Amino acid sequence: MKKHLLLIIVALNLVALLLTALFWPHLMISPGQPMEAHSALATDCFACHSPFIGAPSDRCIACHRVDGIGLETVDGRPIGNENKRVAFHQQLVEEDCLACHSEHRGVQAFRPIGHFSHDLLQPGPRQQCAACHARPTDTLHRGIEDDCSGCHTDKAWLPATLDHDRHFRFDRHHTTECATCHIENDYSQYTCYGCHEHSRSAIRSEHWEEGIRDYENCVECHRSGDEEEAERLWRQRRPGGEYERQWDDD
Repeated sequence: MKKHLLLIIVALNLVALLLTALFWPHLMISPGQPMEAHSALATDCFACHSPFIGAPSDRCIACHRVDGIGLETVDGRPIGNENKRVAFHQQLVEEDCLACHSEHRGVQAFRPIGHFSHDLLQPGPRQQCAACHARPTDTLHRGIEDDCSGCHTDKAWLPATLDHDRHFRFDRHHTTECATCHIENDYSQYTCYGCHEHSRSAIRSEHWEEGIRDYENCVECHRSGDEEEAERLWRQRRPGGEYERQWDDD
């Protein structure tokens, strides 16, 4: 008798658990409350979830049309620039919402919002950094065009690498600090004046003696301390010469 009673109690508990999981799953297995914008769905788990499958992206897209994300709200109201939203979802390689977004704010969210991988973007938009990211305002970046990949990768902003050899190669004659050539940390400009014989009068006299009149942009010819290289580049720049502005001439 006791054994049968115990089995009945266990069976009733299992039934109660099953019914609760089916009809009130938010009381049983929810990892936490949904975000504020989805608070109306807090007790309607099946609005987003499919039994034994999870939360497929087509449930998200049923409300958040991909062609409208970043451009308009779910009820069709246009999103103004003041919201600072960027429409890039239309250019993803696949519609996988959970790759970046998590809904519940539980003890440990499945995947925090903002966990974005640039690998999800198509090749074209991946090169248009300024379309999503604000341009840095320091002097170094103000003088640089949109070629962010010259120093940065889309994996992380730091560490960054600057290939200075593209513009000027340092050698034993040029071991100095950045501020020597880039005055007041303005990396959009440089100067070669102020070092030993590099005064305006000395440089002007030496270049005019060689018949060179346009000598203000030093790195056009002087990519390093190699004078033979400088002479070769200058001859390429002369009228009738084969002047090609290739920094990697070597």
